[in-house]
Amino acid sequence: MTTMDLTRTVPRWGGFNRTLLGIELKRLLRNRRTLIFTFAFPGMMLLAFGGQDDRNESVGQGNVAAYILVAMALYGASMISASTGASVAMERAQGWSRQLRLTPLRPAAYVFTKSLCALSMGVVAITVVNLIGVAQGRAQMPLGTWLACGLLTVVCTLTFAALGVFVGYLVPGENAMQFLGPGMAALAFLGNVFIPIPQGTLMWTVSAFTPMFGVAEISRFPLTGELPWYAVVNAVVWLALFVAGAAWRMSKDTARG
Repeated sequence: MTTMDLTRTVPRWGGFNRTLLGIELKRLLRNRRTLIFTFAFPGMMLLAFGGQDDRNESVGQGNVAAYILVAMALYGASMISASTGASVAMERAQGWSRQLRLTPLRPAAYVFTKSLCALSMGVVAITVVNLIGVAQGRAQMPLGTWLACGLLTVVCTLTFAALGVFVGYLVPGENAMQFLGPGMAALAFLGNVFIPIPQGTLMWTVSAFTPMFGVAEISRFPLTGELPWYAVVNAVVWLALFVAGAAWRMSKDTARG
């Protein structure tokens, strides 16, 4: 008499695969509200903050308009990446988290998948902002600097993709964006993104410990030529915390009753 082996082998990479990633991306592309937000929001932010006439002062290898462009690309992409990651809140409300219990998918693999989807939307947002910046003709910096800032901004949005997933597992479905919207705006102000904070002040010291400070310094490093070591530490620590928090909350969520 033969016995059946009921043990389940954990797949490579914790269950992460291209099929899962493709399904998640298709779901995003079918959401018209997400697409409109992705294309319209970053461009509106650049037009609102970067359309003034006094943006020609020199900053590093470019001008103030270029500095603002990089900042708005980071904020817009981070906001969209966070909201995309936070879509797990609605999936929880619809029972998708319970379905995941039936699969060998590891929490870290799912968080990574959602982060890649959010990163993809962030790439679109960054591209839109830069195209509008080119059309405006105000931002001035070498092409290599322009491309380097864009690539670093893409990498930096991973932090907020992970934050979105974390928040999505912390709060009920429809409340996720109500929390993230004003929260991201506050982080941008505190993180030296919207308004330059004088270095050495108490506000600067507080800013150096906030999640958006490090990624902001990194994303505009090719333009400014300045990258303090503590900004890199800030970015790495916050990314690690958000990824760990998202994986932890997912494991708790999928382990419930």
